[in-house]
Amino acid sequence: MFDGSIYKRCACKEPALDATGAPVLDGNGKPKTRQIGSDCKLLKRSNHGSWYYYVKLPDGPGGKRRRPRKGGFSSQEEAKKEGQKLWDEDRAGQDVDSKETVAQYLRRWFSKRVDLKRSTRSDYHDILEKVFIPALGHLLMRDLRTRHVQEVFAGIWAENELRENNRIAAQQAKAACEAAHKAWRHASKPRPPGLRERWYTARAALKEARTKPRQDTGPGRQLKFLKTLSGALKAAVVEKLITENWCDAVVLPTYERPEALVWTDARVARWKETGEKPSPVMVWTPEQTGRFLDEVVEHPLYPMWHLQVFRGTRRGESCGLPWTETDLTTGIIRVAEQLVTDSSYEVWEDTPKSRSGKRALRLDSATHQLLVAVREYQQARRAEHEKAGTWVNSGRVFTQDNGEPYHPDYVSQVFDRIIKRLGLPPIRLHDLRHCAASLSLASGLSMKAIQVLLGHSSYSLTADTYTSLMPQFEQAAADAPLALVPRQSADAQSPEPDKPRLALVPTDPDPVPTGPVAVPTEEAAVLTGVAA
Repeated sequence: MFDGSIYKRCACKEPALDATGAPVLDGNGKPKTRQIGSDCKLLKRSNHGSWYYYVKLPDGPGGKRRRPRKGGFSSQEEAKKEGQKLWDEDRAGQDVDSKETVAQYLRRWFSKRVDLKRSTRSDYHDILEKVFIPALGHLLMRDLRTRHVQEVFAGIWAENELRENNRIAAQQAKAACEAAHKAWRHASKPRPPGLRERWYTARAALKEARTKPRQDTGPGRQLKFLKTLSGALKAAVVEKLITENWCDAVVLPTYERPEALVWTDARVARWKETGEKPSPVMVWTPEQTGRFLDEVVEHPLYPMWHLQVFRGTRRGESCGLPWTETDLTTGIIRVAEQLVTDSSYEVWEDTPKSRSGKRALRLDSATHQLLVAVREYQQARRAEHEKAGTWVNSGRVFTQDNGEPYHPDYVSQVFDRIIKRLGLPPIRLHDLRHCAASLSLASGLSMKAIQVLLGHSSYSLTADTYTSLMPQFEQAAADAPLALVPRQSADAQSPEPDKPRLALVPTDPDPVPTGPVAVPTEEAAVLTGVAA
């Protein structure tokens, strides 16, 4: 049992009296009042006043008295329970005297996270300052609970509904504007003046609708919010500011990592009809990839895109690749840095995303030859620009004509414009990494080798991302078991009625399969369980 007391008091007031029993007056000559507190005669009523706890904690540094008290409880048992909890928390080492607010703590925690990459720090800063501090910053850290965090996300869900309504309104306004413009354009001349006014009114309404926020905060982003706050509260538990991580019990919408899908003929046809992508992460088939490379072979960025298609480098890794880490004698590049940008369009140099992101890649023969040609061309252009005093000695492999490195966003913008002009099914520039992974997997590379190729931090990340394969490889994988079962003939799948279905005699030690079975030995072993 804690050392202290439980008592009841109220906020009733009575005139303040001096030692002689005379009323005490304030500066304006009006009688002062005082709270009756625990002496109120009405406290015997169950609905009058509230219960308080008073706890005598061990003295602090320098003999400072520690006597916390708190009221507002509806019952004696509730006050006693909270008083005991405070006592237990203090005994367990928690700083129950702390007056630090959530805002003060989150900013203090963020200030010491010097281990974060610049882009991650920027993201954390925005999450804390724009999401959690406005909603929770006024609370004391010791008063924070799961329900407070859950309420933050309830507000996000309500905002998402509002933004969904804004999206629908914008779509309706666009349709109305297009209809009004069509009616004006196709009207016989002289056109009625009301049609133009109607079109202008609809256009103004569309402009107004587009000013309202329409982009919602999806499950993936919500999960990022929660993980950021959870990291801060985990450190607060270690500091004994709180007893547990209140994020652990927060419930969010289920988030599923987008599945990488291949642009099959059926999906391309549906996209042409509706304009919708089946998944945020799409992968070209070898034929689509080949068409893209053939169409851009004369483009200055072709060598970079060729590297991304076949060796899976990220955009920033490609833009930041230096000649010092490119060995054209052995045909090996070392990915050790990248160029990173943010919403302000500023670019800076950073290390790859994960520790395993630093990796050595052997170039395929075609990319190797391309980089040799890039070096020769760059050296020739350098000589000309140095004479003119316009050469930028960036040391990068992929540069503009004057040696200045490409801005990562520019590379993405050019890529998007080109595939739109070519009428190819849309993918992101980053999805060229997925093309590299799928092509490598279809050609026989193991999942572990693909993990190393892409610089993923874990095997499971690679395996979970690339469960979808090239259609050709899927068929080969499906047909692989057929090659291991000896059959009498190619049409033995549907034997004649007079032949027993199980009377199959293995007469040919190397039977000809009925479908494509060009599966690498390693993958066949995995699929069938038979040792290669």
